[in-house]
Amino acid sequence: MDKRLLLQEMIDAAMEAEKHILSIYKENFSVEIKSDNSPVTEADKGADLFIRTVLQKEHPDFAFLTEESKDDLSRLQKEDLIIVDPVDGTSDFVSRTGEFTTNIAYVHNHETIIGVINWCLSDWIYYALKGEGAYKRNKKTGKEVRLSVSSRVDHLRVLISRSHLQKAEEEALTRHKSLIESVRSCGAATKFCLIAEGEAELSWRYSPGTKEWDTASGALLVEEAGGFFLKPDKTRYLQNREDVYNKEGYLVGNRLENFLL
Repeated sequence: MDKRLLLQEMIDAAMEAEKHILSIYKENFSVEIKSDNSPVTEADKGADLFIRTVLQKEHPDFAFLTEESKDDLSRLQKEDLIIVDPVDGTSDFVSRTGEFTTNIAYVHNHETIIGVINWCLSDWIYYALKGEGAYKRNKKTGKEVRLSVSSRVDHLRVLISRSHLQKAEEEALTRHKSLIESVRSCGAATKFCLIAEGEAELSWRYSPGTKEWDTASGALLVEEAGGFFLKPDKTRYLQNREDVYNKEGYLVGNRLENFLL
């Protein structure tokens, strides 16, 4: 399989889905609440269907795990999997903060090989290939920039969830305040993008609420930029699990010296 060709197909799908997402974003739209108490809109549903349809046509033998479609556990028997979060940060989409993304990951034998994050309301789409680095591409000019995490080990800039901050996470901020220069709230996979390009050093989630589609692309992006994405016990998450929840939480950052609990 040509990884570069698949990467371009994933980027193209994310860019086409952006048109649908932003057409909904600019209008009045309704919001439904799913069984897990999370919001969903026509942007999520339409982009999910579009991305899944386009990539399934090109890769009919691949399994798919997407946020807005029924999970078919036969995917566990497949070596190749596409994971899609059509609108990561639906709460930010609804609140119109601008910090929502489309995440697409290609997984082979439980490892993410290609990750794409389209920050829909920025000029940049981010991507990584395992063993080949992390990049961002300007959506207007095509200019590409290789990403590298910050080298800071003090005066740390920490990113926290705008919508899902937990008490344990707030306590960690207090516990390590002597090392922290600033704390910024932001949405969805934008945290991975900012850490990968050296604009921040750390983010963490101690709650079990994130799922594979929230993190598969971002984890690879940060790792290929020289950082880490680990469970609190410093082990890695594999992908294409029967239980898609990241139940143990995670830390994502620039250097292991900054692995704060």
